[in-house]
Amino acid sequence: MLIRILFVCHGNICRSPMAEFMMKDRVHKAGCGEKFLIASAATTTEELGNDMYPNAKEELRKHGIPFERRQARQLRHGEYESWDYIVAMDRENLADIAELLGPDTECKVRLLLSFAGEKRDVSDPWYTRDFAAAYRDISLGCEAILKEVLRVNSRAEG
Repeated sequence: MLIRILFVCHGNICRSPMAEFMMKDRVHKAGCGEKFLIASAATTTEELGNDMYPNAKEELRKHGIPFERRQARQLRHGEYESWDYIVAMDRENLADIAELLGPDTECKVRLLLSFAGEKRDVSDPWYTRDFAAAYRDISLGCEAILKEVLRVNSRAEG
């Protein structure tokens, strides 16, 4: 069974693509990459078609996280059924996701750091210019997601 995770932020050029590539790297290193479909999207149209922000790429390079050229895309109405987990970077994203997708009837939509037991947003480097802080937040959240997903999946298979 394929586990489908979509990371979502405002423009899909900083936090959500960082999370996408960090999670892809994490599941690959855990030896279970073939069990996952991981992607990212924006809640707005502001950055559509743009590649990941250069400072976000640089932060991933610092940590040896592989990435590829990509284009920002917007979350589309009707996409709710395509994903098992829709992971927002902040509370504003949660509100925008609800507006784009409608009610979260299957409890698929969550804040990234809620997986780590934290009730806060991922630091937004577009405004703070602190890509290292965003990396730390995203890393914490991705590690927690992987643990939860593997635990839930092993119970479902067992």
